[in-house]
Amino acid sequence: MTESAQVFDLITMGRVGVDLYPLQTGVPLADVETFGRFLGGSAANVAVAAARLGRSAALITRTGDDPFGGYLRRALAEFGVDGRWVRAVAAYPTPVTFCEIFPPDDFPLYFYRRPKAPDLEIHPGELDLGAIRAARVFWVTGTGLSEEPSRTATLEALAHRAKSGTTVLDLDWRPMFWSSPDDARPYYARALRHATVAVGNVAECEVATGLREPRACAEALLAAGVELAVVKRGPAGVLAAHRDGRTVEVPPVPVEVVNGLGAGDAFGGSLCHGLLSGWDLERTVRRANAAGALVASRLACSSAMPTEAEIDGLLADAAP
Repeated sequence: MTESAQVFDLITMGRVGVDLYPLQTGVPLADVETFGRFLGGSAANVAVAAARLGRSAALITRTGDDPFGGYLRRALAEFGVDGRWVRAVAAYPTPVTFCEIFPPDDFPLYFYRRPKAPDLEIHPGELDLGAIRAARVFWVTGTGLSEEPSRTATLEALAHRAKSGTTVLDLDWRPMFWSSPDDARPYYARALRHATVAVGNVAECEVATGLREPRACAEALLAAGVELAVVKRGPAGVLAAHRDGRTVEVPPVPVEVVNGLGAGDAFGGSLCHGLLSGWDLERTVRRANAAGALVASRLACSSAMPTEAEIDGLLADAAP
């Protein structure tokens, strides 16, 4: 592949798709009459979240060669995400994801990614390894490890990057994409050896480490090779532990939850922004937590990603 001369603040690699969210809350999917259409997928949403905070961001992914794929490429451009590595795959349709919305904490997802999602058709020989190595932050996901050729491409990208800059593994555990946690764990272990940051909720950390207690999870992730382990604990807030001994625990930011989906991606984009800004760990995690809370208080994912001013406002309102 021809290498890019541009150095991005953030390159993400992984899932993209169309999210169809009910415009009625508390209604079973079978009874929903109207839906909103949004750009979705964790890697895409993280890139959008970082771009909303002023960062140069690009996405490596694949769509179907269909109208939904065209919509996604257009939406990425409108959000300010560089789409030079977003390509169409004729063999597979663009994925669609439906959700149900039962606030405050029940948001079932229904993925339509069969016979195969095109974002799993990223081949190693298609990667711009120079751009990946040069990016200030490179972000990959656990879903990218679930099938070939994406699995080999993800691991090759991580190995080529060789921990230059900040390299994030979003554990991104989706049980429907794997036969079992035991099947996933060895690939998570291989990816963690090349990452400098690991991010996940308690369930995701349990898949990666075999442990569930948050502090034990963080310690296991550090032992696996990363420098910073971030464990999201839902209503208990966030625990972040650094290899140098720094540990912070940040409480949740109270909001009225509308749709919890996408909150983790907003957290991820803001986490990247804080790391790029050189902020201390407590400030970085506190602002990322607030970004996630803001998206949880809104219906959508990508279009709900907050600005810095909105994060400032929420933290000011939440201050004692």
